[in-house]
Amino acid sequence: MTEFTVTLVLVVAAAGLLRWRRPAWYWMTFGVTFATVRVLVRYTSVMDACGLTVPPSRWRLALARIANQPVPEPRAPRILRLRPTRTGLVLRLKLRPGQDAFDIAAASDRLRHSFSMYGVTARELRSGVVELRMTSYDVLRDVKMPATTDTAPMRVPVALREDGSVHFRDYRAIPHALTLGATESGKSVYQRNLVAGLASMDVALVGIDCKQGVELFPLARRFSALADSPDTAAELLDALVTHMESVYQLIRAEQRITADVPDADIASDIWDLPADLRPIPIVVLVDEVAELSLFANKEEEKRRDRIITALARLAQLGRAAGIYLEICGQRFGSELGKGITMLRAQLTGRTAHRVNDESSANMAFGDISPDAVLAAIQIPTDTPGVAIAGDSTGGWHRIRAPHTTLRQAVNICNRHADRTPDLPVLAPFRPAMSTTAPIPAPAVESTPAAA
Repeated sequence: MTEFTVTLVLVVAAAGLLRWRRPAWYWMTFGVTFATVRVLVRYTSVMDACGLTVPPSRWRLALARIANQPVPEPRAPRILRLRPTRTGLVLRLKLRPGQDAFDIAAASDRLRHSFSMYGVTARELRSGVVELRMTSYDVLRDVKMPATTDTAPMRVPVALREDGSVHFRDYRAIPHALTLGATESGKSVYQRNLVAGLASMDVALVGIDCKQGVELFPLARRFSALADSPDTAAELLDALVTHMESVYQLIRAEQRITADVPDADIASDIWDLPADLRPIPIVVLVDEVAELSLFANKEEEKRRDRIITALARLAQLGRAAGIYLEICGQRFGSELGKGITMLRAQLTGRTAHRVNDESSANMAFGDISPDAVLAAIQIPTDTPGVAIAGDSTGGWHRIRAPHTTLRQAVNICNRHADRTPDLPVLAPFRPAMSTTAPIPAPAVESTPAAA
């Protein structure tokens, strides 16, 4: 066996091992070249086989007859750009006259088989231009976020989409959001990634965790206010409503409605104010909304109505004042009482992890996208963290947040504890950093088993 043959065998074996054990490394070393050549060589025949070509135009047929040339072949969409990424290829196509972006999207599964890729998704960038994002492996199996992302104020990278792109939580574009998921579905990990991403930004974090604070209180050094019971939550939400009203008074005083001020400079929310006058934005995280809606007597019912009314007011009016809601729960249906559906209608962003029944998925996507409902109920139990993210436009994506342990989230919050703003209106709810020893677990008397 020659030296060249030995080298070739070793290279092939290394490529096979990488593809099996480290698909991302295989893609960056071997796969990107093979896939690019495969797509370019097969492109015309694949498009023709998938019915994505158009007949030649009349003037081309007439020109062929005059020149006594063969009949021109059908034409496929023109390739504008082919760009490799860390997870696959991005193919930008210019459609021919008579073609529609829906035709490309409907053929995405056939294109996936024909180009030997793991997944293909299509979206229309503008009229006549479609982008195909092709992934070479299952990017959601072991989520690795890019080292650098296109961040902006109030824009947090929280997960990875199945097409390899980063999923952002953009509060200025989608102010309020709802996150649903059954127990052990990955909802808490998604929330940790959100808090960890917000920790390094100039934002005040407000938490409501009625499970005695087991989810949010470990992150307390980065929170300006925390509530661990419905009674405290009611007072905290009332304080936020008062703060919202004061911010609106500031905006009204600084609107600068004069003849020499351009229309674009007239202030209508905090982001139109000068930086030295702009109030700090606030993100309110509610860990389990059902605990705020349940009641057992008349007094608790009055408290419940007070809480839901305050949340609805913040959802309707809070955006301009820089107050954003992030509400989590296992269910969010009308059985939680009056005002719930009105509140849900204000939550534009929707994220659903694995749910226990179809009605839970309908609570998230039933009013915006039936396809997203079907995708949500198909999430398997052995893939915690996989979720369907959508919004009121009807678009949706399959995403998965990277696994972040509670210790990692605590370290990030502690590292950025100096960024925690001290707002006077929230001072009574500022979590106290106790240095005492933890409370010992209660003793449980064991009973010997019967013989």
